[in-house]
Amino acid sequence: MTEHTAGAALWPAPSASSPVDATVAVPGSKSVTNRGLVLAALAADTGVLRRPLRSRDTVLMADAMRTMGVHVEEGVGPDGTGEFWRVIPAGLHGPAAVGVGNAGTVMRFLPPVAALADGPVRFDGDPRSYERPLHGVIDALRTLGARIDDDGRGRLPMTVHGGGSLAGGSVEIDASASSQFVSALLLSAPRFNQGVEVRHTGGTLPSAPHIRMTIDMLRKAGAQVDAPEDGGEPDVWRVTPGALLGRDLVVEPDLSNAQPFLAAALITGGRVTVPDWPEHTTQPGDALRGIFTEMGGSCELDERGLTFTGGGRVHGIDVDLGDVGELTPGIAAVAALADSESVLRGVGHLRLHETDRLAALTKEINGLGGDVTETADGLRIRPRPLHGGIFHTYDDHRLATAGALLGLAVEGVEVEDIATTGKTLPGFDGMWAEMLGATATATATATATATVTGGAAGPAGSRLEESD
Repeated sequence: MTEHTAGAALWPAPSASSPVDATVAVPGSKSVTNRGLVLAALAADTGVLRRPLRSRDTVLMADAMRTMGVHVEEGVGPDGTGEFWRVIPAGLHGPAAVGVGNAGTVMRFLPPVAALADGPVRFDGDPRSYERPLHGVIDALRTLGARIDDDGRGRLPMTVHGGGSLAGGSVEIDASASSQFVSALLLSAPRFNQGVEVRHTGGTLPSAPHIRMTIDMLRKAGAQVDAPEDGGEPDVWRVTPGALLGRDLVVEPDLSNAQPFLAAALITGGRVTVPDWPEHTTQPGDALRGIFTEMGGSCELDERGLTFTGGGRVHGIDVDLGDVGELTPGIAAVAALADSESVLRGVGHLRLHETDRLAALTKEINGLGGDVTETADGLRIRPRPLHGGIFHTYDDHRLATAGALLGLAVEGVEVEDIATTGKTLPGFDGMWAEMLGATATATATATATATVTGGAAGPAGSRLEESD
């Protein structure tokens, strides 16, 4: 687990004095935006991403494309709304230097792209990025014909010596540390001379919905993909070489970033509506509908979007989150306020995310009086009366929003470095203030806003009162 940020500002997490009642417009999906950028850059013609997420991770991806010669133009619609990115493919080239920050999609999706460039591409990033595994991508690319200098680390920093093309072919990888290893190879595979056959040979593959998202987006861009869900071999994916089509893609709202707002309704016994929630989606965040319903709420999906209503109490849950690990911090925070024990399973791989999320959640919730223990593959959470204190975030955006959730029910919680939410959700603190009916802070942005639709009446949920 990385150390907390020295000298970082503390944000007094606002408590909820009554049930929330708000409509929250959530910005676009990071996962869709960054996959869309990669596919557009590799396409044969111009593509447009409409309503993309503009955050640290996506800006890093767009800037990386530009350093390798792709034209990424930003604009807005004629009425001043509807931001879009126009992606004009060009010959990929080096020398180039790519800064990945601590973005898993950038550090894993772009080395295969760089292998197609003409010249060397250097990858570097934040100190934490040096600790995150890349061996699955590096070893696979070498098998497929790429030359990579990483001094044997299997991690950053490294240089990919692009030769203008890549042979491709068959490769075996262990993607149990991250499903992004599989997605990284599949996204660029249509441009490999022989396409690719990827065979996962390790343990349980986490975050399978993200691979399904990759496959769905590849097919919509014209690629031919054979996947296990089509009746093929388990854990084997094949992509045929061929041209990708530039698309006019409307990016869905980021359903994982909707989590803290839906959770606020659950914790306070209130109601939150997220507009434009898709009826059908490959985003893992869609699982929140079932998870939070089991924890005590109810939801309705109609022309307004998704409306989630808390039931006044939060119930514990025993759930396997292996496919939706990114939701774990928010679910853990809600579980710490529940009326019974929770067990979160299948998320041992979170020890390798932006920080060791399991260790960080255990330490920080327990620091507020909680009773959380790590298991081999997750967390056991026994609710206890909580008290105020500093909630460290370790430069992890999901930890920051988890701290904000605890602050709804516990007075005196101070979240370290709330600005780290800018990784995927710029202006979060302003959105949070608007949802609660407070004055928005100066950091709120035009692409990350919330609208309060009415005052809330009645007492807060019983668990909220008990925690206070």
